[in-house]
Amino acid sequence: MYLHKKFDSFKVKLEIDPDAVEDELIIKAKNISPEIEQLYKKLQGIEHNDQIECFRNNVSYYLPLNEILFFETDAKQVILHTQDKAYLVKHKLYELENILGAGFMRISKSTIINLDQIYGLTRSISDCKIQFHDTYKTVYASRRYYKELRTCLDERRSL
Repeated sequence: MYLHKKFDSFKVKLEIDPDAVEDELIIKAKNISPEIEQLYKKLQGIEHNDQIECFRNNVSYYLPLNEILFFETDAKQVILHTQDKAYLVKHKLYELENILGAGFMRISKSTIINLDQIYGLTRSISDCKIQFHDTYKTVYASRRYYKELRTCLDERRSL
């Protein structure tokens, strides 16, 4: 079985071989780019990105990624949302895209969502409303990102 996905700077290929003696991951690259180096470190367990530092009322918190619903920009600040709270994050959205990995996806110029937290999608002519589990919070995916969002959700569902 083969799965292929094209990213901005590289493609990912998954090959299932029932005859394999052991699991093996190989990275083929022309050179070591920052993205490849980051991926390598993640695979080696050198970089632990299962939490993110955020701030609320001058206190630093380290939240597990699975508790995050979405990130959004507001007045040049990036805000992290959980089911019932909001925190400030010192990273820019484009930095978060590189840090967070495949479980998160940009859905508009100002929003990145946790794909595992999506409860429902409501499509309209101009956008798509996204609802999350056990919360009143919602966000909107722009038309530009809607097709990629649907494709990504369908791929995740089929795995």
